[in-house]
Amino acid sequence: MAEQDAAFLEHVVKSLVDVPDAVKIKRTVDEMGVLLTLDVSPEDMGKVIGRSGNTAKAIRTLLRVVGMKNNARVNLKINEPEGGSPRPVGAGAQSVDDAIAELKG
Repeated sequence: MAEQDAAFLEHVVKSLVDVPDAVKIKRTVDEMGVLLTLDVSPEDMGKVIGRSGNTAKAIRTLLRVVGMKNNARVNLKINEPEGGSPRPVGAGAQSVDDAIAELKG
């Protein structure tokens, strides 16, 4: 019964993604509680995180409920996929100097 949280996470995530065979979940327990580490294929990362992280937040909330039923604190870590590139911050944005020059001109 102790691994209900991992089984629940696996079911939810595999239902969301296009490549369910790439879903890997590692479960570790320490003094802080249960840590579930999730790996998915790079093309499914957006589906798991969701717009503004809402899907990931919802999954974490549900895992806390599952944990409460089993008197455990459950946390979720979503690993960056191999070869995944972080979204460029401010991609397409102009420099501050260019923006000021544009405002003046």
